[in-house]
Amino acid sequence: MTDVLPLAGFVIGITAARRADELGALLVRKGASVRYGPAIRIVPLTDDTELHAATSRLLEAPVDAVVATTGIGFRGWLEAAEGWGLGDSLLARLSAASLLARGPKVTGALRAAGLSESYSPASESNAELLQHLLSSGVDGLRIAVQLHGEPLPYFVDTLRAAGAEVIEIPVYRWVGPVDPGPVDRLLDGVLDGSIHALPFTSAPAAASLVALARRTGRLPGLVAALSGPVVAACVGPITAGPLAALGVPTVQPHRARIGALARTVAETLVARSPRLRAGGHSIELRGQAAIVDGEWREVAPAPMALLRALAASPGRVVSRRELISALPGGGEEHAVETAIGRLRTSLGGGKVVQTVVKRGYRLAVDA
Repeated sequence: MTDVLPLAGFVIGITAARRADELGALLVRKGASVRYGPAIRIVPLTDDTELHAATSRLLEAPVDAVVATTGIGFRGWLEAAEGWGLGDSLLARLSAASLLARGPKVTGALRAAGLSESYSPASESNAELLQHLLSSGVDGLRIAVQLHGEPLPYFVDTLRAAGAEVIEIPVYRWVGPVDPGPVDRLLDGVLDGSIHALPFTSAPAAASLVALARRTGRLPGLVAALSGPVVAACVGPITAGPLAALGVPTVQPHRARIGALARTVAETLVARSPRLRAGGHSIELRGQAAIVDGEWREVAPAPMALLRALAASPGRVVSRRELISALPGGGEEHAVETAIGRLRTSLGGGKVVQTVVKRGYRLAVDA
């Protein structure tokens, strides 16, 4: 029996702009093939008047609390302030405030700047940060919230409703990719079944993919794919928001970490892999491959599509017409016969798939 990595045979698409290589490396180590199609890119606001105005407003008076949401964003803010000649003034304001860090990377950025956090939630979630502030009481306080690429309306509005003055710090923003080709091809791969999972690390990436699908008339197909054969995995509930709004089910790790997200993708794909016994063999379907009696078998796309159609109802006779529909790009009866022949060869013999004369084909499922 050959040792098979948990994600061997699966193709996973990555839409992330930041930490894409890290996530890809984790998935490749588990055996996956990875396709990259950044749905967004980060634009620093180093010279942006909006960031300058927000920083100047913060410096007008003491600030009671500062919420830092990302390490890269916090460092970018300090670098921008330094470039404007406001670096020392900003650090002085921050050192006199209560600093709340969303997670360990932000904590590291704070400490690298000579600052120290007063609170960091174990869950690394904005929701727990908000609850901590509200339970401490914010009425009359002046609070700065460093944004992470998009507005945080619920977070900010809740603080304001509780009586706080909130200064939003827009350190960088998400925009579309310079070259939309890779993400466009990634979307095609989701629709044609050649991509088996899409892990998302940010809400903007999910929203950008949805927007692309909507603009190009592919949104119904995307929703159908992510609601069925393709696993949609999100690092947390905020990231899942754009998909949840469309009714797309997602899987999420218990902790909002890249490593946990990769494990969740692996566990979900393995759990969803069909397993059956047919023709005296144990068979597990793996993306674009099959494991037969513990042995790895490469299967071409057309034969694999037919194997999936047959395995959807093990033992049932599937007509040639149904199998033609299952073929990538369609075809005719001869194409089905050719693909069945190649499938039998890939699986190591002709006993797994039976021909039922004048009716179609079936898997010879063991009793």
